[in-house]
Amino acid sequence: MSRASYPDLQGRTVFVTGGASGIGACFVERFHGQGCKVGFVDLQEDEGKALAAKLGERAWFRRCDVTDAAALQAAIAGAAEALGPVTVLVNNVANDTRHDAADTSVEAWRKGLAVNLDPAFVASTAAYPMMKQAGGGAIINVSSINALWGPAHMATYVAAKGAINSLSKGLAREWGPDKVRVNALSPGWVITERQLELWLTPEAEAQWREQVALKDRLYPDDIADAALFLASDAARMITGQNLIVDAGRL
Repeated sequence: MSRASYPDLQGRTVFVTGGASGIGACFVERFHGQGCKVGFVDLQEDEGKALAAKLGERAWFRRCDVTDAAALQAAIAGAAEALGPVTVLVNNVANDTRHDAADTSVEAWRKGLAVNLDPAFVASTAAYPMMKQAGGGAIINVSSINALWGPAHMATYVAAKGAINSLSKGLAREWGPDKVRVNALSPGWVITERQLELWLTPEAEAQWREQVALKDRLYPDDIADAALFLASDAARMITGQNLIVDAGRL
């Protein structure tokens, strides 16, 4: 399958949270393939180092616990020092571990939000001054179709992703005068190694196929295609939106 090329992205510095595996790693590789300089963070140090080594030039990685706001801010500053000011930010990091709401402690609830919501705000406010000084930028907050559907056993994740959608609108309105665009990107059920290991069964996939208009599987590249578009000048007048890529869930 041929993929779109966005010449205006070449040479820009992109920062991705949760970029060592899954959809995040696909973001890192695809932006790098557009000629971008890509910094990324993850807790998975071995995987992150391997990906950075694979990509070589224009790739920067640091192990980072994104629930540590100071560490995340320092990582963004470090990437900017190494690669140049960040003008594209992809807030991708998340944890969709299932849980029963009635059995979830307040501490566990707050830990879930600390992974699924807080880093988007911390990273955005850290990158915004660079984007403003550069004359503009693009922030892509990875949400989820589940924020709209509200499935059971994912209360913390669903609440965080709903907040991501609202945060995107609020920041888009506030930072629009500085030509900083902020959009949410909501994937459907994307087939990653984690999904294959934990939740993708023939029965679950058959049920999913009944709910969507397009019967093919969604893959990380399908989400990365949308992220590249939203980051590029082709989307220069698109902000405060939620782009859903879910195979047309009915």
